[in-house]
Amino acid sequence: MKTMIYSLTLAALMITSFSSCSDDNDPVLTQKDWDGTTTYFASADAMKFDTYYKPSVGYVGDPMPFYDPQAKDFKIMYLQEYRPNQAGTYHPIWAVSTQDAASYIPMGELISCGGLAEQDAAIGTGSTIYNPSDHLYYTFYTGNKYQPTSLENGQVVMYATSSDFKTWTKNRTFYLKGDMYGYSKNDFRDPFVFEGEDDKYHMLVSTVKNGKGVLAEYTSTDMKNWEHVGVFMTMMWDRFYECPDVFKMGNWWYLIYSEKHAAIRKVQYFKGRTLDELRATTANDAGIWPDDHEGFLDSRGFYAGKTASDGTNRYIWGWCPTRSGNDNTAVGASPNEPEWAGSLVAHRIIQHEDGTLSLGLIEGIALKYATPTVVKVMEKSNGVSESNGSYTLVDNAYVLFNRLNVSNKISFTVKTASNADKFGFSFVRGTDSSKYYTVVINSEDNNNKRKINFEEEGSEGKGFIGGIDGYLFHTPFDNVYNITICTDNSICVVYINDKVAYTNRIYGMQKNPWSINSYSGTIEISNLKVSHY
Repeated sequence: MKTMIYSLTLAALMITSFSSCSDDNDPVLTQKDWDGTTTYFASADAMKFDTYYKPSVGYVGDPMPFYDPQAKDFKIMYLQEYRPNQAGTYHPIWAVSTQDAASYIPMGELISCGGLAEQDAAIGTGSTIYNPSDHLYYTFYTGNKYQPTSLENGQVVMYATSSDFKTWTKNRTFYLKGDMYGYSKNDFRDPFVFEGEDDKYHMLVSTVKNGKGVLAEYTSTDMKNWEHVGVFMTMMWDRFYECPDVFKMGNWWYLIYSEKHAAIRKVQYFKGRTLDELRATTANDAGIWPDDHEGFLDSRGFYAGKTASDGTNRYIWGWCPTRSGNDNTAVGASPNEPEWAGSLVAHRIIQHEDGTLSLGLIEGIALKYATPTVVKVMEKSNGVSESNGSYTLVDNAYVLFNRLNVSNKISFTVKTASNADKFGFSFVRGTDSSKYYTVVINSEDNNNKRKINFEEEGSEGKGFIGGIDGYLFHTPFDNVYNITICTDNSICVVYINDKVAYTNRIYGMQKNPWSINSYSGTIEISNLKVSHY
């Protein structure tokens, strides 16, 4: 009797769990033929993300990546965001380690917040570097004073040291204060330390001088005593460059930064063949951009990006924000800002012959999606023809494919008949969905350039969603687009031809159908592969 009761209870639970995706009134039938259905399923994110890391509790903010020359791995320190945070004392520094930027080992909390009366009641981002002369790791960070008086500094630079990257000791005598050098006492933060070509350590600090954003520069030979050497770079117009990162790659020096301005909120870069040339790119608001799209590296869905290199590969880590109310259209477009913190996203830095940069797929991430997924056509519109796994779409047409897994890698090639043809791909697209979400490859600039747009389509969709579009890129001369998409729960990262990276958060992709769409002209789709882990 107990066995019968248990069996009936289990059956009831299974029926309930699949009822939200039923094609008809028989949920048991849906449960038996899960991959044969196409209606919307209300999927939800797991508590912890794997490839695009998110801790089980809380979120990742402002990563501080560092290649550990002793352990021969990457350590990514970050500001741990709780919701809600503790009042006054928040954002302790946590960390993960990784060998391949694809799988992470949590290291827990490394540097805790100070007390309410201490200068670092709340911690702001910084950087880590190893000093071989004293065999210590140094983490420089921002100390945020809780409710500072007019005589106190709201932000100062502090540091902590460790011999093993596990136990950290704060230096309670080092407080680098901006007002001592003519800078703001309340906006003096995000210290970044790097080795120059003069056998000195250089520190950049994001701050304000005479009402204008600048990067202040300090130098040291021992990391303990720092000399002010002036302004490294002025920030153009009314901009403010957060999370600066300077490195040399090949024959070029680069500054990567995150533009705080609410209308932008993206990661950008400048380049120069020398540090002096790099400094001059913004002199007198010059705006010597490194490429023809103002140095943008990704979308508004990737922020606070900073890099680290093992000598062979250089990767960049940033965070993809969550969306208020899990609303895919709540992207924090100007004048608002997106929700702060989210999941850790990593890309590979690609350096081109002319010194320009783009972001690409990391090999470790690509290899992780090792299990092939059977691709099935579930529905196709008029204007679609199919031959041996390739598809031709004419004008307003689409092909709907079977449900995705939780973590997916999708790759395919699109060839357009002309540089004016418009196409895209949609997620969360059940056959009964009144709203679904589309990445559109849109034609711009008299069809000479393209840009990724994001749209909420369907009978109740809002259409174009401002604030989460990508940057302009040249239309391929052969009209061929090699596209790779990686997803992990609600994180969606798109790469095109090693020229374009586009990060976004799209809730509900898991366990739902998806499609490739044509909006005008003719497109040919080939080499379609889907895999998961």
